[in-house]
Amino acid sequence: MNVKQIIELLASSDEKQVKKALSGLKSDGDATVIVPLAELLLKDRETGNYQKEILEIFSSLKDTSTVDTMIEVIRDEHFLPVRQLLLSTIWNTSLDYTSYLADFVLIACEGDFLEALDCLTILENLNGEIEERHILEAQWHLKEYLEDTAPKEERKAQIISEIALFIKDADQQIDG
Repeated sequence: MNVKQIIELLASSDEKQVKKALSGLKSDGDATVIVPLAELLLKDRETGNYQKEILEIFSSLKDTSTVDTMIEVIRDEHFLPVRQLLLSTIWNTSLDYTSYLADFVLIACEGDFLEALDCLTILENLNGEIEERHILEAQWHLKEYLEDTAPKEERKAQIISEIALFIKDADQQIDG
């Protein structure tokens, strides 16, 4: 079964067909499966029938072409209800998301406590070389967060402080 056939089966109303498709994706996942899987995860929120399998697939993706598509999905407001679940799969994968450092800082600042916590974990597990432009953009997002006078949840504010320390350390390593 090829990826196109698998994607078609994901949209099936037959649970057995969807399970078969998910099983096939465990070995054949590429960027084309991300949006259909995210849609299924969104649709499956109420029942949770497929959540475990979908998250395992996202966590096991090895194809580097999936990184950009995953970030697009995470940025998409349509997928906001499952964003935290998607973030949790990123720090479980071996793919390099270093060039999206500023995106994770922004999501941490805009999102809820769990999203901020996942973003901190992602940042701590980045293994690529961080570029100065990403540091500068991340610092700008942190500045915007701090200048916002709206009340801040204490637990999330603590996570943002840890992210700020991470960014400061990364900046010092570049300047160092």
